[in-house]
Amino acid sequence: MADRLLRGRVLSFKARPESIDDDNSYDYFEDGAVFIRGDTIAAVGDYADLAGQAGMAEVIDHRPHLIMPGLIDTHNHLPQMQVIGSYGAQLLDWLNTYTFPAEAGFADSDHAERIAAAYFDEMLRNGTTTSVAYCSVHRHSADAYFKEAERRNMCVIGGKVMMDRNAIDAVHDTPQEGYDDTKALIAKWHGRGRAHYAITPRFAITSSPEQMTASQALVEEFPDCYVQTHLSENRKEIEITLDLYPDAKDYLGVYETYGLLGKKSLFGHSIYLSARERAAMAETGSVAVFCPTSNLFIGSGLFDEEATRKAGVRVAVATDIGGGTSCSMLRTMDEAYKILQLQNQNLNPLASFYMMTLGNAEALSLSAEIGTLAPGSKADICVMNSCATPGMGLRMEAAKSLSEELFVLQTMGDDRSVSQVYVAGAASKPEAGPHD
Repeated sequence: MADRLLRGRVLSFKARPESIDDDNSYDYFEDGAVFIRGDTIAAVGDYADLAGQAGMAEVIDHRPHLIMPGLIDTHNHLPQMQVIGSYGAQLLDWLNTYTFPAEAGFADSDHAERIAAAYFDEMLRNGTTTSVAYCSVHRHSADAYFKEAERRNMCVIGGKVMMDRNAIDAVHDTPQEGYDDTKALIAKWHGRGRAHYAITPRFAITSSPEQMTASQALVEEFPDCYVQTHLSENRKEIEITLDLYPDAKDYLGVYETYGLLGKKSLFGHSIYLSARERAAMAETGSVAVFCPTSNLFIGSGLFDEEATRKAGVRVAVATDIGGGTSCSMLRTMDEAYKILQLQNQNLNPLASFYMMTLGNAEALSLSAEIGTLAPGSKADICVMNSCATPGMGLRMEAAKSLSEELFVLQTMGDDRSVSQVYVAGAASKPEAGPHD
């Protein structure tokens, strides 16, 4: 792959911005450039400085757009692409009415491959270059996910769900099947190219103690893998979980009993946490994953970001499609801002873009590879157009700072705001489909 020099306004974070005036938390170059050699970022800085160093590199001029790291989505569901926007149910009814029947369709491997291709098209169209996904209970759904990501050279995390009770038979496995399938998938995909495997007991309601024991065995055998599951999303869910596991201290205590907490453990939602649960998550380095659009759409509740961070818990943010209503991380952060406003908490736009990039990379323990434009990182890059629609252009006439521009992108932007996306240095935004 030929060397390339991307020119534009360049933004990359170094730390979480503590305020809207925290200029030390990021690097910004008004006439900047990113020098890509092969699939890796070789240098970043002022265009005038890098143009001389880049030699015969192809110059791709993205001015006046913003060049930033590719966005990262830390929790979503591959098989739920066709249930986005399903009407009128809260979590448990929503799963039984829409989600489990949709996931049953993934028994067809051709269907799984078709949806995997569409899924990654939508991710890239929205500027997301790394995703963390739950596949269906069917082993080949995870194969379809990783195969399609490999074709596009994307850094991804994923796993087939393990679930042996409290769902329709078509999406059940057994503890032994879940263990065997997961072990085979880890052997095939974990560490292959840019793929990482997540051991995935769906949640306590759909996994028996025997399946939790199988999950624990997998974690002990493969400590380098991730763990992903759901935690305290819905009050009724918590009540049922504690009925099913009466000896547990609390909901998190179920996973704690089976050794599923740790630095690579991702707990989707984490809305209704006690002080004890937050302390246990902080002590083990476990990650609470904030899913704002889903929490609002399914009526689950309001994530307390301030209390979670103050307790020392690592926090990530995610779309949670198809409970979430958009594959766009911009739309996700728009709803995150509103959820926190309702609790008298403030999410400044610099912090929002940090969370979508370096923050999520840090939560995944992958910040040496993604989430930043630092030299040595993979060249996963998103180019943002803050005037992508007439309304945005009109609003931008009055914007006077970088933080204002970021807030316009966050509150008014969507896939149209993504001018281009690069995966490992290759231009990768899909062409508009027939529905566009």
